[in-house]
Amino acid sequence: MNQTSCLPVRRLVLHAGLIAIAALPQLAAAQSSPFLTGATALQSNILAWLTPIAVILVMVLGAMAMANRMSWGWCIGAILGIAMAFGASQIVSWVRGMFGV
Repeated sequence: MNQTSCLPVRRLVLHAGLIAIAALPQLAAAQSSPFLTGATALQSNILAWLTPIAVILVMVLGAMAMANRMSWGWCIGAILGIAMAFGASQIVSWVRGMFGV
């Protein structure tokens, strides 16, 4: 085979390679983001740890309130902290909706 007979084959391989490279973004878009997967796993892990801690915190705050040994600012702070921790995804969705993201 001489040099000129290999040109159509090389062009065919080149065009096939370009088509495959052009199709890669669609394949990548079909998969979920690794950052999003890691962030979701981290969020569920934090909530799994935070649930028993929040329950114990509410029990301790109740016992301290019954004994009249606490400042109500601590109670309000704990309630707001628990609400923000467990409502974080809804808060983020709300803020993203406000800015159209």
